[in-house]
Amino acid sequence: MNTTDQTYAERRATFIAEHANKIPPDVRAALTAEQADLDAAGVPSAVLRPGSAMPDGDLLDVHGRATTLEQTRAGRAAVVIFYRGDWCPYCNLALRTYQQQLVPHLTALNIPLIAISPQEPDRSLSMRQVNDLTFTVLSDRGNQIARQLGVITAPSHDARATQLTMGIDVAAANADGTATMPIPTVVLTDADGVIAWIDVHPDYSSRTEPADILTAITTVLDRPVPAAG
Repeated sequence: MNTTDQTYAERRATFIAEHANKIPPDVRAALTAEQADLDAAGVPSAVLRPGSAMPDGDLLDVHGRATTLEQTRAGRAAVVIFYRGDWCPYCNLALRTYQQQLVPHLTALNIPLIAISPQEPDRSLSMRQVNDLTFTVLSDRGNQIARQLGVITAPSHDARATQLTMGIDVAAANADGTATMPIPTVVLTDADGVIAWIDVHPDYSSRTEPADILTAITTVLDRPVPAAG
């Protein structure tokens, strides 16, 4: 199978296998325990449901210019992705997968793909360039939208300590100087800005598959997805 055709889950499995021996056993154990705890906690009860208005906030594009989700959506249905930051390998893996497997179909449907994180705009710009992303990447200082959506989290004390041993300082990456971040989430909004479908992944190593997003567009929005051309 061509690597560009692999599912996110297949890519994640390959990534984990390739890096298994590069991570100290104690760090690997701590990360595994964190993911298990997050998965056991499940989706927060406060998450907005389909039929709710999609929240908005004061956002910045990769050049630091002010914008909003409504302005970016421009009256179109949209796929909105919430990711943790450029420091998260699973985020980079997922965004590259979406670039390859979603963007061609979404372009044909005039449905924008919009990725949002709490990190500084310059980090979003670097990540966009490194991963060859063509879709819109925005910074949400203070996680305004994720907080309203109900998909907000922060690393535990132990998880934060583990991140720091790996050279990852989430607070330094975030525009508001905190370690608060969104739970990886994909939201499909309709043209009126109403949530049509939402998929939340408490375990940050797991992500929404492109095929599931395309299925939601077909079944929930009643927009048949054309073959990528």
